Amino acid sequence: MNDVIYILLRRLRAPLITLIVVYAVSVLGLVLIPGEDDQGQPWSMGFFHAFYFVSFMGSTIGFGEVPYAFTDAQRFWTLACIYATVIAWLYSIGMLLALLQEPAFGRLMRRRAFVTEVQRLREPFYLVCGYGVTGSLVVKKLAARDIRSVVLDLEQERIDAVEMDGLSIRVPRLCADAALPDVLHDAGLRHQCCIGVLAMTNDDQANLSIAIASKVLVPERMVISRTESDVTTANLDSFGTDLIVDPFRSYADYLVLTTHAPYTHLVYDWLLNPRHRHMATVHKRREGRWIICGYGRFGRALFSAFRQAGVELTLVDEGSPDLVLAGQHVRGIGTEAVTLEEAGVRDAVGIVAGTFHDADNLSIIMTARALNPRLITVVRQNLGENDLVFQHSRADFVMEPGRIIANRILAQIKTPLLPVFIARMLSEHDDVWAHVLLNRMSHVVGDRELDSWGIRLCEEQTPALLMLQQGQVLKLRTLMKDPRDRSCSLACLPLMHRRGDEVRLLPGELLELREGDEILFCGLSTALHQMEWTVNNYNLLQYLLTGQDHSHTLLSRLLRSSGER
Repeated sequence: MNDVIYILLRRLRAPLITLIVVYAVSVLGLVLIPGEDDQGQPWSMGFFHAFYFVSFMGSTIGFGEVPYAFTDAQRFWTLACIYATVIAWLYSIGMLLALLQEPAFGRLMRRRAFVTEVQRLREPFYLVCGYGVTGSLVVKKLAARDIRSVVLDLEQERIDAVEMDGLSIRVPRLCADAALPDVLHDAGLRHQCCIGVLAMTNDDQANLSIAIASKVLVPERMVISRTESDVTTANLDSFGTDLIVDPFRSYADYLVLTTHAPYTHLVYDWLLNPRHRHMATVHKRREGRWIICGYGRFGRALFSAFRQAGVELTLVDEGSPDLVLAGQHVRGIGTEAVTLEEAGVRDAVGIVAGTFHDADNLSIIMTARALNPRLITVVRQNLGENDLVFQHSRADFVMEPGRIIANRILAQIKTPLLPVFIARMLSEHDDVWAHVLLNRMSHVVGDRELDSWGIRLCEEQTPALLMLQQGQVLKLRTLMKDPRDRSCSLACLPLMHRRGDEVRLLPGELLELREGDEILFCGLSTALHQMEWTVNNYNLLQYLLTGQDHSHTLLSRLLRSSGER
């Protein structure tokens, strides 16, 4: 606010001095020029009457000559003062309007309003740095859960998009460089309600600066960052960044499951991707060779992941063959049939179009599909503006870095239990187990969007559960009952139960719960909202346990006592 006042006073210094001088001279002239009263006697106007007259005269209101009719000398001086004050006001107002229209002053005023709005927040919020594809998806999902966000982005067009996205809750936003510590401070980094910082810009160095500033200023604050460089990943990991999301490596690990565990791959897809595929689209395990077109950051991640899984590969790239330590290499892009024929597309199992250009990627899969219709096709989408084209490309998998990062971040935000479950599933269970789980998940949600959430039995998250009477046993199935009708079950499925260091996947519904237990559920989002009623309302919980309404309000006790009589 001091900066705003300083700029106003500095830029309006000349107009203010002009107004003061004009008003002072006008008032002094009226005081010195002699006049006449209503009796014709000499009379001199005082400073109060002079200032009063100049005030309404200068604003062109015009109440008339006060307190007595003016002499010719006074009217001549008034005539001069009229033009002088009007010109002075026009000059001052013009300078003020010019100042208000200056971009720098506008940015300063918007930042001042932004800081004030952030300081007034009294609900938990996430500080989102970057409002591209990833940021917009994360903010929309958080808003759908009634979780507030504060947005920073370097481009005004993206900041304007926050208003156009029609979010259900107000989102404070500012066009500024989030890599600057003072900007992070103004955005609420040190605010007591800030629960996490999400560094999701498309610049690795900016994300690194955001993460470092966050950990230095508020070490206990959760920091999640995206990265597209191995060097940046190692740097972020060195000072304790809570979650580092590399979209290329993440997608490579996700895609490699199709080669040896298709049902596990689909379970992974359902849990992390809101736009999950139907069970009918699952690819049966198919041994064979894959073709990777493009050896950039994405191609290298895929090459490494497929190699570790023992998959035979052919690389198509314009670069030097010595870049590849092992495997067959074909020089070219892959958009031409001759290049794909040389790469052996007719007897390949799948092809990945992973170049930096969307047009080339679409051309590669269309040409490859014409040569081998049975190919599993994977295409990389670089620009969000091409979403409509890729949706109709009939590719089996579309790799969108922004959505991959958003889904991983949302999974971490929704519940830290989900990454634990996925890690246990991948390391401890086979594809048959995943097939059974997939059938259970499909029975619960069908083709609708699968949501996941975690519940911890503690006073902050589940106050009703800790108010149980002595001797009452709480079983897992109680939480899964519909609070409106205990004979019905919610559309959800328990995925994992954790008690201390003990972790159990797919726990039974008769499991007895204790304080401190953590349960991971999946199902419809409506089940989440209904379960929140149960864990927060003691009366609803008693209804689910006993089948009786145990409302403890004064009115309900009076009604029950009168009924017993």
